[in-house]
Amino acid sequence: MYSFEQLKIFVTVCESGSFSAAARKLKRAQSGVSQAIANLEIATDQELFNREKNTPVLTDNGKALLPIAQSILHQQTYFDQKVESLTQEHEHEVVIAVDESLIDGNLIAILAPLSDAFPITHFDIITASTFDVENLVRDGKAHVGIIYADGELKVDMDFFLLGQARFLTIAASHHELAILPVVHDADLKRYRQCVHRSAEHKELWFSYGISSKMWYANTHQTLVDLVSKGVGWANVPELSAKSFIQKGDVIALPVSHEYNGWMTSVGCLVSRRHAVGPVLENVIQSLQRTHFVNDHWEA
Repeated sequence: MYSFEQLKIFVTVCESGSFSAAARKLKRAQSGVSQAIANLEIATDQELFNREKNTPVLTDNGKALLPIAQSILHQQTYFDQKVESLTQEHEHEVVIAVDESLIDGNLIAILAPLSDAFPITHFDIITASTFDVENLVRDGKAHVGIIYADGELKVDMDFFLLGQARFLTIAASHHELAILPVVHDADLKRYRQCVHRSAEHKELWFSYGISSKMWYANTHQTLVDLVSKGVGWANVPELSAKSFIQKGDVIALPVSHEYNGWMTSVGCLVSRRHAVGPVLENVIQSLQRTHFVNDHWEA
């Protein structure tokens, strides 16, 4: 029966180009390397190298077995890392739920270093509405959740503040509301509203429906798309609307009671259903060093 050590020597010889180079790399005697290859050939009943020349050349059978040997060694390394991770009590998986309008490249860049710090832990990033994110954390299906916070004390979850986000009232640039110098509630109620609503039909406390005519969507990005097509007006995060405003597809309406937009808190929920291991602790610390300012994340 062949051993992992023999496979390692076989792969090293192939990658180094000779028995002597492999011996130097492995800090072993060349005779020991040659004997290990010979024993592997006996164990597999295959000739792996043609030794007619000074430099060993892989046989066709050797070429066929090399990628399999490399794969086996890779799996052994993965197994060893997993054992080490379990020994150190590193979590097998960490689930991060984020309100769909709060995730962008900057947030991913803040989380990305965790992949190198904890190579064996599986990270699952889920996007949903704030209410659905909260439910995922409450039910223990997510370890942490990034949401729009209403200031209500969560007795079954921990919470810390990340910053503030600006919500804008938007309409298509060709919408009738777009020509008004100041927009009042009475003006908004006259036109169809596109309203954000969770899977459980919950609406955000500051962007709920006030019009008699409404369309619903469970992502803010869909709301922006609907508004850009002239379906109606909507309250959306500046982060979601920014590119559409820059292109001139939609405009931020000068609403009388929130002329510069509505500011709301962004925060992080932490589940109490999971023990805080080293991976989750690092996730929390990474987020605590993070701030959301108006329409972007800052580390």
